[in-house]
Amino acid sequence: MTPIISIIMGSTSDLPVMEKAAKFLEEMQVPFEMNALSAHRTPAEVEDFAHGAQARGLRVIIAGAGMAAALPGVIAASTTLPVIGVPIKGMLDGLDAMLSIIQMPPGIPVATVGVNGAQNAAILAVEMLALSDEALAKRLADYKEGLKQKIVKANADLHEVKYQFKTN
Repeated sequence: MTPIISIIMGSTSDLPVMEKAAKFLEEMQVPFEMNALSAHRTPAEVEDFAHGAQARGLRVIIAGAGMAAALPGVIAASTTLPVIGVPIKGMLDGLDAMLSIIQMPPGIPVATVGVNGAQNAAILAVEMLALSDEALAKRLADYKEGLKQKIVKANADLHEVKYQFKTN
């Protein structure tokens, strides 16, 4: 099985956040890989990864990083594949990482999700891939319908909660 999405994190300490992306990709049956590569500690490896990503069959890259958060931008600078950045909460509640990821120069875009939003990064990646994969689009639609049904049920359950002055 050849991975079509790569999940990259700056350190394995980011795994508790980034594994949410892996779990969603598992649920959607999308082949992926996971690696720890640091823009600052292993810059040559990051560039080699990014330069070779498309030739290896990858179609989307999810890159999580905290603090200076250079990893998504460095990868985006070395590939034409879409890169989705996940700011990891660390210092300043992740604001520093988020600002580092979203403030990319013209020509080097990085899609950015919320702080610790690895699951949303995976959903966005699957939405991109689903544009040309009907079976994946169906699994994604089923997932989103499930989200809707959870709220419908929660609302129905809420109607059963009784208060003296509650009117519904």
